[in-house]
Amino acid sequence: MYAQLVKSEGMKSPEEMSPEERAFQERVDRNEKIEPKEWMPDGYRKTLIRQIGQHAHSEIVGQLPEGNWITRAPTLERKAILLAKVQDEAGHGLYLYSAAETLGVTRDELTEKLLSGNMKYSSIFNYPTLTWADMGAVGWLVDGAAIMNQVPLQRTSYGPYSRAMIRICKEESFHQRQGYAIMMKMAKGTPEQKEMAQDALNRFWFPALMMFGPSDKDSVHSAQSMAWKIKMNTNDELRQKFVDETVPQAEYLGLTVPDETLSWNEEKGGYDFAEPDWSEFFEVIKGNGPCNEERLGARRDAWEKGAWFREGLTAYADKAAARRANALVAAE
Repeated sequence: MYAQLVKSEGMKSPEEMSPEERAFQERVDRNEKIEPKEWMPDGYRKTLIRQIGQHAHSEIVGQLPEGNWITRAPTLERKAILLAKVQDEAGHGLYLYSAAETLGVTRDELTEKLLSGNMKYSSIFNYPTLTWADMGAVGWLVDGAAIMNQVPLQRTSYGPYSRAMIRICKEESFHQRQGYAIMMKMAKGTPEQKEMAQDALNRFWFPALMMFGPSDKDSVHSAQSMAWKIKMNTNDELRQKFVDETVPQAEYLGLTVPDETLSWNEEKGGYDFAEPDWSEFFEVIKGNGPCNEERLGARRDAWEKGAWFREGLTAYADKAAARRANALVAAE
């Protein structure tokens, strides 16, 4: 695979690599896991920090559209399930921040990069959740797309990231089923409820397709990330798989995917479908989506209001370290 990428993407050939780079690539090609204290190229480390950091931010920001509906869930059971889901997302963020810290970047540094605009989170979370049906669409489509992205990451070359993804994927599977259960209930409910479910699907379909990133021809990082096995599949491969698995689910619900061009292609064994509006995607990434300011504002507010707690923890840690040092001196 690496030889093909070198030829098509103009990356370094094995002959152009340093001995350390060549040995590293050989380990990756053998599917060996790279661990934190082992040698790795600077580009590999930077790519991982970018990807894991953005993944962690997405898990945390992803709580916001759903947390808004906890107090308005239609039943106590739905409220308990949604609470558990939001709690899971917080845990995912913590796993991923911990994985990023093994690369030499602190959680505070990652948060500061997010708030300064130097790091992003998934574009999907910049869209509003207007009705309870959106909780179904988010679970079914958004977490469904997340699973498509994340299951292959269990085989990614960086050990801490790979291991974090095992539990995350199991929990995301629960989230996807929870969302589909909501959509099924509403699709089989009153005409008004089915209309709400269809409206949620209409609004979240194309933003969900955008979650896989731009088309392969426009993706900046894909080739090198795949050579290093940080990324296991191309954006377009994952998007195609998502469409092929999700369209039959929509048909079972009696809902219509909002794409007039959608059709089964017998020759390729998958659906032909319309591309998302990539100009909209890049506008959202730039900060011009419907809820960008609201989401980032919430994170900034939490960061500023939590400063006293972080300072208290640091002060306590410093005092504890000083006590341990004094005890060692006294023991000597």
